[in-house]
Amino acid sequence: MNSENTAQTEGPSGYPTAAPLEFRHVGKRYPGASRAAIEDLSFAVPAGEICVLVGPSGCGKTTAMRLVNRMIDLTSGDILLDGVSVAARKPAELRREIGYVIQQIGLFPHQTIAQNIATVPKLLGWDRQRTAARIDELLELVGLPAEMGARYPGELSGGQRQRVGVARALAADPPLMLMDEPFGAIDPINRERLQNEFLRLQREIRKTIVFVTHDIDEAIKMGDRIAVMREGGRLAQYATPDELLAEPADEFVASFVGADRGLKRLTLSRLDDISLIDGAAAHVGDDADAARALADRQQTDELVVVDGGEVPIGRLPVERLNGQPVSQTDVEPLVATARRETSLRDALSLVVADGNRPLVVVEDDGRLAGLVSLELISDALRPPG
Repeated sequence: MNSENTAQTEGPSGYPTAAPLEFRHVGKRYPGASRAAIEDLSFAVPAGEICVLVGPSGCGKTTAMRLVNRMIDLTSGDILLDGVSVAARKPAELRREIGYVIQQIGLFPHQTIAQNIATVPKLLGWDRQRTAARIDELLELVGLPAEMGARYPGELSGGQRQRVGVARALAADPPLMLMDEPFGAIDPINRERLQNEFLRLQREIRKTIVFVTHDIDEAIKMGDRIAVMREGGRLAQYATPDELLAEPADEFVASFVGADRGLKRLTLSRLDDISLIDGAAAHVGDDADAARALADRQQTDELVVVDGGEVPIGRLPVERLNGQPVSQTDVEPLVATARRETSLRDALSLVVADGNRPLVVVEDDGRLAGLVSLELISDALRPPG
């Protein structure tokens, strides 16, 4: 996601929908501490991008995030939100312009979901009609039915509560969101689903986001830019995910990112980013000679077979073409298919799981889009030129 480093159009709150954020030589030292919690931290987040702070426990990533909304005050340096120092703002007013999502979610258990979402609009003096419209809009945006607004947090699943937490943070359409390990308490299956949903949501809302995690895989998946921090609150490297994986700044970063950097880079690309193998396929009832000729043109020993709607139904080994028309009884069912938005890393896993056979890729409507092979995925890892 690319964004200009300027505030974007105003939203319903009157704030810009996204604003740039900049740390300038920021330091934080607690009285009596032997070393700084944050030391000379400098980086800039363009408007509309996700910046992930990642590092080992005790590196100061959460402290750095809390300096932004003045839950903690800095000792030295400055933090600029949309070009204005946060130190020059009253903390209460500043926080109303910043969405905040935490791992524990922090919903008020005695309030309905609608009342929870309305927290900041109420503080800002919005009227009931405007607030109600915003609640309905946000519930739809995060994929929850409107009737959910009348329920209480205890009646929702963990994933649903996390969606409400995101909706509440977005209620006043703030230019900046702070997210402190928002998916850390969710089970792995739902965590991946919520991550994907949030990335889809971000493509619509285009907020500036500071996202804290200890998980480098989550950082690579979620971030437009990643700030890797080391102990003592120092910045080890600030880069895009691809830059970080391709050229770690030093041994600490390389070790933290992991030895499987090449595989992690596959997470950054989707099947839609590469040219698929020709998707020509056989149909049930096709003449055997025509099917064999198709296999010869594709230089393959098996064909994908599709139904009348061009939806793949399986594979046909060419050796089974014994002069008879293509028969469904000779077709082997597919182990798996992928869509264009599937990451190359997930595609690689599916290829290997199916004995390194080319993976069938389908469009959103299920029609055959093409094939992807182990060689194509390997080529994607090679530097250009």
